[in-house]
Amino acid sequence: MDSTVDPAAPDPRSGPSEQKTGREPGRRRGHLARVDAAYGYAFIAPAVIGFVVFVALPIAGVFVFSVQDYNSLSGRSDFVGMENYERLLASDVFGTVLRNTAVFSAFVIPANLVIGLVLAVLVNQRIRAIAIFRAAFFVPVVISLVAWSLVWEVMLQDSGGLNGWLAMIGIDGPNWLADPEWAMTSIIFVQVLKGVGVSMILFLAALQEVPVELIEAARIDGAKPRQVFRSVILPLITPTVMMVAILATINSLKAFAQVFLLTEGGPGLSTSILGYFIYEQAFKAFQVGFASTAAVFLFLIVLLLTLLQWWSRRRWVFNES
Repeated sequence: MDSTVDPAAPDPRSGPSEQKTGREPGRRRGHLARVDAAYGYAFIAPAVIGFVVFVALPIAGVFVFSVQDYNSLSGRSDFVGMENYERLLASDVFGTVLRNTAVFSAFVIPANLVIGLVLAVLVNQRIRAIAIFRAAFFVPVVISLVAWSLVWEVMLQDSGGLNGWLAMIGIDGPNWLADPEWAMTSIIFVQVLKGVGVSMILFLAALQEVPVELIEAARIDGAKPRQVFRSVILPLITPTVMMVAILATINSLKAFAQVFLLTEGGPGLSTSILGYFIYEQAFKAFQVGFASTAAVFLFLIVLLLTLLQWWSRRRWVFNES
């Protein structure tokens, strides 16, 4: 008779409660995992609800309104299918608005990148009171956009402060906001000056994360300051360059308040960009459906440019290949 005992077999002398204890740790771990998951869902619920209510549903509503002839003044809404899209694409005004938006973004985006990086390099020096200069460049960012625009509206008038300073050196400045040749330039200037501080701070943080050892090694090898910046520093901060480019693209395409407060799209249509055009169609012409169609185009343009920038990162962003 075999007297060997299977070690995996339960002890017949142990009671039922003792035999179940082997499964209790697993059940307890499963319970704790469910509790942790419940806490996680509870913490992200406000963000998810906020995104659904204030982002996802409004975007879906824009697409719904874009296929309707909805007049907010009369409250009448009729389904028109793609008629709004055909009307928008055939509009000469919309073509002008698209060109203005392209010009606006084509200057604002590179200016944010170049000026922000130059300022970051300048304020990344270890000199006395450098924090004052950093704060001075960042102050426009924290000023209310409305207050900022109203101040520049006065400064850029025919008899405003800027022309007064130019007159002191014998230059007769134009009426910046009323001259079709200078109005867009003025809007771009105000936009860049307001937002370049954010680019500067982001670039400054990236510059301070560059390993000093790499810079010193390049200098020991005989690299000049310009070569060190181009071959060592710039490649290492390309992730920040990409982020600043995406932010500048989005902010330039959705700009509205500056145009609304400074020129109202004029003179003529010289400063009418997509953000202001959408407002004008929705709240002045009360054509919510037509405005929604333009908003869909704006959404698709922003999405496309962002995706292109994100897709291209593998070719030039450090550590993304």
